[in-house]
Amino acid sequence: MTQAAQGFVALITGNRGAASYFDFSQRGLIGSFIALLLAAAINAFAPGLFGMPGPPGAATYSIILAGALFAVQVGVIHLVLRQMGRLDGFLPYLVADNWVGLFISLLTLLMLVVLRAGDFGILLVGLLAIVVEVNIARLIVTLAPMQVVLFIGAQIAAQLVGVLLLGTFLPSAPPPAV
Repeated sequence: MTQAAQGFVALITGNRGAASYFDFSQRGLIGSFIALLLAAAINAFAPGLFGMPGPPGAATYSIILAGALFAVQVGVIHLVLRQMGRLDGFLPYLVADNWVGLFISLLTLLMLVVLRAGDFGILLVGLLAIVVEVNIARLIVTLAPMQVVLFIGAQIAAQLVGVLLLGTFLPSAPPPAV
């Protein structure tokens, strides 16, 4: 986890050696999925633990939505990398992105709960997430500049379409009881 945290910082700063901090073996992939599950749990349950409870069912809805969006994103990224002839970058992308998801979740929690930064804090974390995703495409997957644009565009489109479609099919969490 410490190595991955150093890799996250290297991605933030654009350090060309960022890939050296991540383990792209099968063991590293499994560890990154554990980080992904931890990120989903943090997003779903941590606000309630810090006195910011949501409506009943919100945590379950959050986990289902996160899992479904992850599946859509991974499918689209696999398709895009296959079309680019760069499937060699798929495993490194998964490992780095899963770890980044954990650290972004922790930063979001820090901004909302500890620093009480509100919308401004979320905006900062969102901008940071975009920078890191671009650097994953550049430094981990080693895509050319135009491929980075297509890669990030595909991710954004997948997330947008996923939220719109899944929001239609998944029942939303009920409103809070009054």
